[in-house]
Amino acid sequence: MNQVESGPAVYRGRFAPSPTGPLHAGSLAAALASWLDARAQGGTWLVRIEDLDPPREVAGSAEDIIDTLAAFGLESDEPVAFQSERGSLYRAALDRLQQQGLVYGCACTRKDMEEMAAQSGARLGVYPGTCRNGTRGRPVRALRVRVPAASIGFEDRSLGHFAQWLGRDVGDFVVRRADGLWAYQLAVVVDDAAQGITDVVRGADLLDNTPRQIYLRRALGFRTPHYLHIPIVTSESGEKLSKQTGARPLDRSDVLGELERAGRHLGLAPIGADSRDAFLECAIRLWRERWAAASTIARTSTY
Repeated sequence: MNQVESGPAVYRGRFAPSPTGPLHAGSLAAALASWLDARAQGGTWLVRIEDLDPPREVAGSAEDIIDTLAAFGLESDEPVAFQSERGSLYRAALDRLQQQGLVYGCACTRKDMEEMAAQSGARLGVYPGTCRNGTRGRPVRALRVRVPAASIGFEDRSLGHFAQWLGRDVGDFVVRRADGLWAYQLAVVVDDAAQGITDVVRGADLLDNTPRQIYLRRALGFRTPHYLHIPIVTSESGEKLSKQTGARPLDRSDVLGELERAGRHLGLAPIGADSRDAFLECAIRLWRERWAAASTIARTSTY
């Protein structure tokens, strides 16, 4: 896994979908944005399948996602990685956190969390540190990482400065779940470090995950990438478009139409190309004009 180093890093980006169903318009916008950012800067673009949650996965989805991306001209520059094959990396990272005294066992259930929030008036989902000093004989369910009473912030290339007080806004968060599965926050940090990811381009719905991930990166000695969070695609009712809300799968028979809609969502002028490849070539140029200058400035700072 990559350690803290000095000097510039060659651009490496990624798209990391979960195999819980077919790609939809929101997925395409995120994939296209990350692909364009890599291409506009002469970088490498990777696809990583985040298959860490078997109960939510749909059989055949991973293969369908890879095939759909290829149909839209978005193919990984290196072999596709699967999180389900990377357990040893997550274990090594957890061991390092434990050696620093940052991990403890938690016996709390979801119902416990709801009751504690109701009694204290705290925001639901913010863990109050109930098991920080032991579970009082109750069996350990999940493993949590201790967070500081400090603000963790970063500069987003689109949204500007964003920060969270982890202790107040999030609380100690889970790194290994009660069902024994690895938690997203730990896995994504380890994977990005192992793959040398320098730039993360993803939906704004993941913005508030970023301070937690930066905290873990620092604790593990990993470099922090540059971030660009794009607007999420919403339904007519204003909900985030997702597989869980019944988002329509991408139409492979209308590749140009789907790409044009994704491009407009990303703020690109209508392209009106007569082929997929012509669209992508023009979109790279437009993306470079919009984002390259800001990215160049950002990449001259410490990575």
